Amino acid sequence: MSQRPESKFYQKLKQELPELILTRLENWAVLGTPDILAYNKNNKFCTIELKVVRSKKISISPHQIAFAVQHPINHFFLIAVGSPRSPKLYGANAIHDLLSLGIETPNALACDWNDIRLCLYGL
Repeated sequence: MSQRPESKFYQKLKQELPELILTRLENWAVLGTPDILAYNKNNKFCTIELKVVRSKKISISPHQIAFAVQHPINHFFLIAVGSPRSPKLYGANAIHDLLSLGIETPNALACDWNDIRLCLYGL
C-alpha cells in the first residue's frame, strides 16, 4: 500500500527538522484542527497545516480558514507543490492570499528546508 502524499510530507518534515518535537494531530471531532503540533528548544509551540498541491489552487476547508483567522500567531501552512522537496512556509496571516492566489502567493516566510528550519527553530 502506497503512502498518501501528506504522509510522505510529514515524514520528510520529521527528517528535515529533527530538533522539533512533532505531534501528528488526527482529529475528526474538531474540524479545522491543524495537522501538526510542534515544540521547539525555545519552549515555543506552533501549529502546522500540511498541504500537498498538484495545481495552482490550494484546497483549504472553511474550518481550516477559521482556525487560521482565530489563531494568527505561530500557526503556519507548509505547502509542497507536487513533492516535499521544495516546500514553502506561510504564516496564518497569509490565509486570504493563499485562497485567492494559491501557490503564487508572494512573501512566503521560507522557501526551502533550511529557511523553514531557521524560522521554526527561531520562534
